Amino acid sequence: MIEICMVPWSDHPPGSANRSHAISRRDIPLWRIWGLTAALKIIISIVTISFAAVSPALARTFTDAGGRTVELPDKISSVLPAGPPASVLVYVLAPDKLVGWSREPSEREKQFLLPAARSLPTFGRLTGQGNTATMEAVIAARPDVIIDIGTVNPTFIALADMVQAKTGIPYILIDGSLEKTPESLRQVGELLGVPDRAGELADYAEATFRTLRHGLSRIPEANRPRVYYGRGPEGLETGLGGSINLEVLEAVGANNVAAALGKGGLANVSVPQVAAWNPDVILAATPRFARIAKRERSWAEIAAVRYGKVYATPTLPFGWFDAPPGINRLIGIRWLEALFYPTVFQGDLRADVATFFKRFYQVDLTEVQLDDLLKDAVPRH
Repeated sequence: MIEICMVPWSDHPPGSANRSHAISRRDIPLWRIWGLTAALKIIISIVTISFAAVSPALARTFTDAGGRTVELPDKISSVLPAGPPASVLVYVLAPDKLVGWSREPSEREKQFLLPAARSLPTFGRLTGQGNTATMEAVIAARPDVIIDIGTVNPTFIALADMVQAKTGIPYILIDGSLEKTPESLRQVGELLGVPDRAGELADYAEATFRTLRHGLSRIPEANRPRVYYGRGPEGLETGLGGSINLEVLEAVGANNVAAALGKGGLANVSVPQVAAWNPDVILAATPRFARIAKRERSWAEIAAVRYGKVYATPTLPFGWFDAPPGINRLIGIRWLEALFYPTVFQGDLRADVATFFKRFYQVDLTEVQLDDLLKDAVPRH
């Protein structure tokens, strides 16, 4: 801090009898005026530079999905995602602002990402199951803001307040529900200074939902499949009615057989229970479960198995159905339209996938990569 003291200027030497003499500008020799002016200019410049160096950037107030008022920097250059859905959204909108991943991408996933994003550090997750990020790592990353996208409830609001208090880093919550995808794209895009890109992607999302609603209006309830979605290596974890993990299934008008157990999040079930539901289609979150359902005798009498309708959900570079439940699910809508209702939605799925990857992930797919992405996810002809 610089202090400026105003000292009386006199032509008389110290101790002079005229030390109380009133000084006017005209009493000072011209060369001393010039010297004083130059000195003041230098001091003012130093003060200005000093304050610029220590003063924070202009701030703006943002009200997040939890109703929390958060002060954000006027310009955001770096973002730490609190969990996988936020990682995907920030990567899609502004990959240059992503400071790192909440989960390290696998080698197979990296081939579908921009080269610069493949080697970003992994900080772990602040939210959800298996929290692994530490406050020390978050602080060391020095992001301008932490973004969390997903369910917004008192638990996550309290977590956001706690992390923000401990780190001093602004922490905002964004509603991650599937229907809010266009809104979340535009909202975060505006915050990150990329409104044009966000608007383009939000328009794509809105067009996807319009096409879906129009097609579903032509499909009677009786013609919509009853589906079991199996998570985990054995396929015996699933989502109940209203689960964020099953949002895509409900959005495309299919019937979640596990909704018979009520509403909630995830639940463990048994093979006899799935057999009693007798789903028309089985969606396997892992290739291992897809193989089990197709080959093991305990699954053999289920309609989906008998009629060859067991499909593995695509997962590269992010899950198309779940894992994470983020904007990556938009391409899952196109996939399930083609899978469940091929006579109504008669688009070109391969072309849709290539367009989505180019627009959202900024990568051009080869025919071999398309084959890899859709392997075991569509009927074999």
